[in-house]
Amino acid sequence: MTENHDGKQQGSVPSRQRKRFPGISSRAYEHPADRSALVALRKLTGFDTVFKALSGLLPERSLRLLYLSDSVRVSDAQFSHLNEMLRDACYILDLDRVPPMYVTQNPVPNAMCVGLDEPVIVLTTGLVELLDEEEMRAVIGHEVGHALSGHAVYRTVLLFLTNVALKVAWIPLGNVAVMAIVTALREWFRKSELSADRAGLLVGQDLRASMRGLMKLAGGNHLHEMNVDAFLAQADEYEKAGDLRDSVLKILNVLPRSHPFTTVRAAELKRWSESRDHQRLMDGHYPKRSEDKDASVSDSFRESAGHYAQTVRDSKDPLFKLVGDIAGGAGDLAGDLGGRLRTVFGGGAPKEPGKDTGAEKDSGKDADRGPGEGSGV
Repeated sequence: MTENHDGKQQGSVPSRQRKRFPGISSRAYEHPADRSALVALRKLTGFDTVFKALSGLLPERSLRLLYLSDSVRVSDAQFSHLNEMLRDACYILDLDRVPPMYVTQNPVPNAMCVGLDEPVIVLTTGLVELLDEEEMRAVIGHEVGHALSGHAVYRTVLLFLTNVALKVAWIPLGNVAVMAIVTALREWFRKSELSADRAGLLVGQDLRASMRGLMKLAGGNHLHEMNVDAFLAQADEYEKAGDLRDSVLKILNVLPRSHPFTTVRAAELKRWSESRDHQRLMDGHYPKRSEDKDASVSDSFRESAGHYAQTVRDSKDPLFKLVGDIAGGAGDLAGDLGGRLRTVFGGGAPKEPGKDTGAEKDSGKDADRGPGEGSGV
């Protein structure tokens, strides 16, 4: 048995040896877009306090009573194997307080982490019956990752604002304003799901189990009929298939969703598992929770912007490729026009082959930054 920081028993650690990450900050595994939003929100003094003060307006108390009265609370006495997985996930990610977890009767496979004052994890019976032990370990790690990041607070706010949008739909422009906020929160939350997938991998430390779990969410309990490589090939085909009409349809399809599409999640997780960031994390080099207060908002936003710019450059999607081509063409055109104007009005001579002027060197630096990072042209 292991113990948490309060000296309480933390549950048995599985026989398969896995690494633990003492004091790990959620910034270590958060998607850049998710991280930039969270760093900014954490810097807003009293932000969480204000929303927690609204807890009387939110359905949190009602949800807690509902799960307590009409679901099964996971413990040593009930669903003990899930309880051990939960304690183990909290042990690996060094979460001080083990959040309560419930199993609720629902044939649809799902899991969530909600709550303002104290996160609550909920698993549906459909999910419990669908996944094997290692797949479930990754899912529970996913939800514990949400709790460590503080996603539960902002997800609860998203649910609240969605309800507000429905109630003010009759007010002219009122629904438009609220839905704009809801749409932005949904985009952020889709990125937070990618963060939580990474946390699930850190807990399970078995990429194929994470892949299997996502495949089952997409195609049910028919693993003998499915193949990980073929599933990932679907993600690649989805990203690059079709023309601009398909790109627009993909955007419209994903807008109302709180989660990214399953094949996209699988491809994103595999890419991260092969990244240098993941390797450094597994080697024990990661940001600590004690350093969160010193995290730079501007650095986080720059990293997020750089990630999106790189995504546009690398994307095989027709619309993203068009955006990249237009941005690159605009940069080339601006550089060409700038050179001509300097020649006409500044008296400079046209560039000779093999020679660079100082202005053109500056232009080249801007061009190297890529779409979204250039000189503002």
